[in-house]
Amino acid sequence: MESKKLPSRIKQLFVAATIATTLLGGYAYSQRDQSPAAAALPVHQDEPVVNQSARKLTALPDFSEIAAQQGPAVVNISVSGAVKTGFPGFPGAPRMDPDDPFYDFFKRFQVPQPQGNVPMHGLGSGFIVSPDGVVLTNAHVVADADEVTVKLTDKREFKAKVIGQDKLSDVAVLKIEAKNLPTVRIGDPEQSRVGEWVVAIGSPFGFENSVTAGIVSAKSRTLPDEGYVPFLQTDVAINPGNSGGPLFNMSGEVIGINSQIYSRSGGYQGLSFAIPIDVAMKVERQLLDHGKVSRGRLGVTIQEVNQDLADSFGLDKPAGALVSAVEKGSPAAKAGIEPGNVILKFNGKTIARSADLPPLVTDLAPGSAATLTLWRKGKAEEISVKVGEMKTTEARNKPADDDKGKLGVAVRPLTPDERKQADVDAGLLVENVGDGPAARAGIRPGDVILSANGETVVSVEQLRSIVSKSGKRLALLVLRGQNRMFVSLKLD
Repeated sequence: MESKKLPSRIKQLFVAATIATTLLGGYAYSQRDQSPAAAALPVHQDEPVVNQSARKLTALPDFSEIAAQQGPAVVNISVSGAVKTGFPGFPGAPRMDPDDPFYDFFKRFQVPQPQGNVPMHGLGSGFIVSPDGVVLTNAHVVADADEVTVKLTDKREFKAKVIGQDKLSDVAVLKIEAKNLPTVRIGDPEQSRVGEWVVAIGSPFGFENSVTAGIVSAKSRTLPDEGYVPFLQTDVAINPGNSGGPLFNMSGEVIGINSQIYSRSGGYQGLSFAIPIDVAMKVERQLLDHGKVSRGRLGVTIQEVNQDLADSFGLDKPAGALVSAVEKGSPAAKAGIEPGNVILKFNGKTIARSADLPPLVTDLAPGSAATLTLWRKGKAEEISVKVGEMKTTEARNKPADDDKGKLGVAVRPLTPDERKQADVDAGLLVENVGDGPAARAGIRPGDVILSANGETVVSVEQLRSIVSKSGKRLALLVLRGQNRMFVSLKLD
């Protein structure tokens, strides 16, 4: 009986082995497309299986739609003008007064180089915010430019007019004569979160419409001497030429204007800063409507509150803006704010760091009322203050050319600080000397024209009038360094 069942048993084992071999062979074939590392990973039955949809959530984002849709509204900006050269001599030579005892020493080793103004060319980026040709960029991109050209992605080029520029925020508004232009969409930087992806489009080193990406590294950053702008910090690759270009969120909305980098080499090193777009749009509106930007002012000097100071003033924790000085006659002084007071809140907004206060103050219109929560004498106290107006910080106008056919110089009035330093009541600073009578008479950039034909000079228009009535000779009283001298000019 057993001998008859044996062949059937062997047959069953053979079939089972064949099935197992087929399954294992199929498994081995399926592993051919896997990396050795992946194939070597142990499999544990108790580990949850990760589905494909979950894997897609952790994949890198695709920026192609943002680049395609928003790229046409990003422009390349090229500028040209002239910049004043330094001390005539070898590159890097110090600027020196001709009366300096070392002046002749350095002069002996000078090499020929252009004097006066030399051509300047620059590149930057910008973006269109209005179909009729309003463009935003950085103020430093167009500063001192004689000519600004805006180039679109379709290769069209337009001469741009600088509507206005605000140095404090580093925002400039340009206008080109065109219609039905593509525009960007404006977002809300307040809604952005640290760690979110962001995209920059611009012209680094002149490579137009380059796209770079990264994340928001921090918000409300304050930079040295830039305390009025709460910068967005990113690790997006920003290089020379990116300045003025837009920073987009993943919804394709502009949340900032790429403005600065922190670098030892002049190139990208992972620290980039953008002006929040809400700050820039407020500047744009004021420049378009009024030609200047008005900002609120308290008239205080503030500093950070550390743990030792917090303990000294009886604060629960180091927070707020410590008032170290109050300007006499300022809005703060009139409201009773004193050195040693700590500003904890401004119009209900908590001041966690001293850097939080300046943007809130400057954002208010001059003359408006604000409520401050102060910490003084061991307790909190609310006061009201009428905000003043900050002195304008618009870019200085380019020097006016004073009748180049007769004098051949570019001059401008002295600033109050310059008048004080020179110890004069008035005068015109020579900023550029071209071909003409002034150059032949030895007038140099940096000279101060105090009088013309015995008449004290206070304005460019007055000098022009005196020149027009002078006939063939003009006597100028010039201040050079600490010395005053009369210079006679033979007019053409």
